[in-house]
Order: sequence, then C-alpha cells, then structure tokens
Amino acid sequence: MKQTNFMMKFTTKVLLPIFLAVIIALPTQAQDRPVHEIHSMMIFNFIKYIQWPEANGGDAFVIGVIGDDEVYTTLNTWYGGKLRGNKKFTVKKFNSLAEISNCEILYVARGSSKEFDAIKAKVASSSTLLITDKAGLGEKGSGINFRTINDKLAFELNQKAIEASKLKVSGQLSSMAILI
Repeated sequence: MKQTNFMMKFTTKVLLPIFLAVIIALPTQAQDRPVHEIHSMMIFNFIKYIQWPEANGGDAFVIGVIGDDEVYTTLNTWYGGKLRGNKKFTVKKFNSLAEISNCEILYVARGSSKEFDAIKAKVASSSTLLITDKAGLGEKGSGINFRTINDKLAFELNQKAIEASKLKVSGQLSSMAILI
C-alpha cells in the first residue's frame, strides 16, 4: 500500500508536471501527434489538477465535447470507462447547444465558438469547466483556453471563470498557465 501511495504521489507531483511542461514547450510543428490528440491528453491531465465541489453527485465524471468529432473520439477511446476515484469517465458528444446537459468538463471546439456566449450561459449555474480553443475566449469567460503562441502550444487560465464555477485549481497548473 505504501509503495502504491508513493508511486501515485510521485506520478502526480513529479512526472505529470514534467509531461505537461514538455507538451506545452514543444513547438507545434515538432509535435508528432495531431492537435486533437494533444488537446485530449491535456484535457484529461487538467482533471488531476482541478477539484470539483463534492456536490457534483452521480457515479460518472462527464466530459462533454461540442464541435470536434476527433477530440470526442480520442477522449472516448482513450479514457471512456476508466475510473476517477469512484466515478467512471463518460465522454458525451453534443451536436447542438440544445443537447448540452450536465457535465464536469465541456470542450467547445473552434467550430462551435460562435455559440460560446450561449453555451457559457447554459452551464453558468453548474460547476462545469469550460475549455476552448480560440483566441479571445479566455477573456470572455472560458476557464481554460488553448493558444498557440510563437509556434508553441499554451493555455490560458481564467481565474475568475474558475472561481465562478466553484472549482479549485492547484498551484502547479496555475504556474504553467497564462493567467488572465
């Protein structure tokens, strides 16, 4: 048990930050993975650094995706059905604003960003982390927004949006982000 505890702490505190830092620091042209795979990995890894309120009941941890079939497919293939504590990861694809329902994370792809204000309003009363991929959406209220700056993948972290969603972010994640 002590060995397992040590390995979990080592992985969470040492290996994961190094992994995220390497992914973020690599020029996007040098990354040999498609962007949708990198976004999927980062979305999954963000989960380890964010705490949701205990009130988020149910037996599933839901990641919703609107506007990007590749990110949905990758998240579902790689992480769907895996456990997060006593909750099972469920990945849902939403084809429209009307379909969006309860989820802990909602990834709004660039193609759906024109509906961002309506999407944000729809999840405003819940503890949903909005993750986007378009310049300017971090300032508009996305909790995390992917950016490419000088050919490097980075992410913005909107602290006010995170607080409004009643989420808590670790200092490690904040230190790797562009804070807005």
